Amino acid sequence: MEMKKRINLELRNRAPEKVTELVLDNCRSSNGEIEGLNDSFKELQFLSMANVELTSLAKLPTLSKLRKLELSDNVISGGLEVLAERCPNLTYLNLSGNKIKDLGTVEALQNLKNLKSLDLFNCEITNLEDYRDSIFELLQQITYLDGFDQEDNEAPDSEDDDDEGDEDDDDDENEAGPPGEYEEDDDEDDGASDLGEGEEEEEVGLSYLMKEEIQVKCVNSAKCRKQREAPMGFCGYGKQFWYSSQSTENSHLSEGDE
Repeated sequence: MEMKKRINLELRNRAPEKVTELVLDNCRSSNGEIEGLNDSFKELQFLSMANVELTSLAKLPTLSKLRKLELSDNVISGGLEVLAERCPNLTYLNLSGNKIKDLGTVEALQNLKNLKSLDLFNCEITNLEDYRDSIFELLQQITYLDGFDQEDNEAPDSEDDDDEGDEDDDDDENEAGPPGEYEEDDDEDDGASDLGEGEEEEEVGLSYLMKEEIQVKCVNSAKCRKQREAPMGFCGYGKQFWYSSQSTENSHLSEGDE
């Protein structure tokens, strides 16, 4: 589907100025350029254009409220200075799987003063010696590169989710009564018991893998931010794999799979 048609479909009869999130993944760009997106999307905060064969950002409109921009798996090799000019408030930028080769190209991102997370995974630039140190030195405003900070701590899934979680915790503490006010619920005990059994079963499965020395690696290389053997059966995203003693192939366990 062409990008312009996809945008009209995603609008769902809404006015562009009412849209805060827009996902255009896997549609077709017009000669490698953005088409159908204009300045009327002034409230847009999240925009995803993954795998749309983009080669240029020249036609990116001014999106002053945009905070998160997904551009993974395209053919972008330069012209990143446009981002600071038209999306000055970006905090998250994903350029993984593009044709970015050198530090000079990334230098244009210095003007994105609010940028906290940058993803260049699977770009040629990652093959440079001291790649991570060089990027952190060049872009001192960022906290996370390819999903991890300088101390190799993984980025949270969402800053907004973390904030909401903190608020929920505060509410729970405010609503809680004095210690010993409530009697323990037998159902809760049963639930805890069931959880323990599930954890024990998982541990047995993982122990088996370690015993059999099955190599567990993330096969979703275009998405997983960390190329390494997945410790304890989890990839860099923290998603569990399924395993086969017949083969070393594995994949993410999707929601709802049994």
